[in-house]
Amino acid sequence: MANSRSDRSKIILSGTDPELPEELPVGIDKYSDFKVMTRGVKAVLYSCFDGIVGRTVALKRLSSECALDPRERRRFLREARITAQLQHPNTVPVYEIGQGPGSLYFTMKKIAGENLFSILQRLSWGDVTTDKKYNLETRLNFIEQVALALAYAHVRGVIHRDVKPENIWIGDYGEVVLLDWGVAKVWGLPDEAVSESESRLITSDRPGVDIQSLTITGQRPGTPLYMSPEQVESHHTIDERSDIFSLGVVMYEMLSLKEPFRGRDLDETFDNILHHQPPPLQEQRPNAYFPKGLEPIVFKAMAKDRNERFQTMLDLVDAIRDLSRFDD
Repeated sequence: MANSRSDRSKIILSGTDPELPEELPVGIDKYSDFKVMTRGVKAVLYSCFDGIVGRTVALKRLSSECALDPRERRRFLREARITAQLQHPNTVPVYEIGQGPGSLYFTMKKIAGENLFSILQRLSWGDVTTDKKYNLETRLNFIEQVALALAYAHVRGVIHRDVKPENIWIGDYGEVVLLDWGVAKVWGLPDEAVSESESRLITSDRPGVDIQSLTITGQRPGTPLYMSPEQVESHHTIDERSDIFSLGVVMYEMLSLKEPFRGRDLDETFDNILHHQPPPLQEQRPNAYFPKGLEPIVFKAMAKDRNERFQTMLDLVDAIRDLSRFDD
């Protein structure tokens, strides 16, 4: 949630030793020095300073347009509480959930770094520094870390449903964090609510808009490119194997630097997800090195029939770890 090392302040005595004020501020009054980090349609993410603890945090606030919408409030609180309850090294610690002036908010750890999509963009441009820093072994480790976070979530009855490079955060010190649990399915949520959320995933990306034009203008439709066949069809019960498919798509893109199911528009993209196999990795990048056995792992994760995929995230992790050692 920050892109610059300058955003991190040094720890000094003036920030650690002062006495607490006689009247401790509570709720959002504890925070100051608000700076907008990203602004979306439904929420705004700020950097701000917690004067009591003496640290900079990230604060996500539901937008004023959505503040009174019961569905958006429910989704926002679900994201905050799922993130808070999934206490795993590859998820973000949540510090507080509260009601500010006119809107809900929650605060969490602020991480310096960038998302995986930014890294893949530079790799696709042939950036040598990025390629050296994020070599193949390092990138596969990213997938392992995300898979472990998802395995942890799945055991606790949570399906992410929006796994994509934009939601995978790579910290300056190698941290790998899976973000954005706003459309997650929790066991016990009726299938009707799942279908509603799935339809929001689709309609939010403007069906009928030419996907290629979005990329040219520096934007992406995002979620539809990584949806599983059962998400596209929307009438199946979604389980953890949907996340396995989406992570398989991320793996393919990470290795080939091309999105496997991108079509000219949303309908063609969905048809590709349902009916077409992407080209082999070596065909996409003839001069790249891929360890023996890696491609079958990727394509098994992306199997159209979920019974033919890895059945758990730990199965996928084991398959990656069983690959032959990388060449020097």
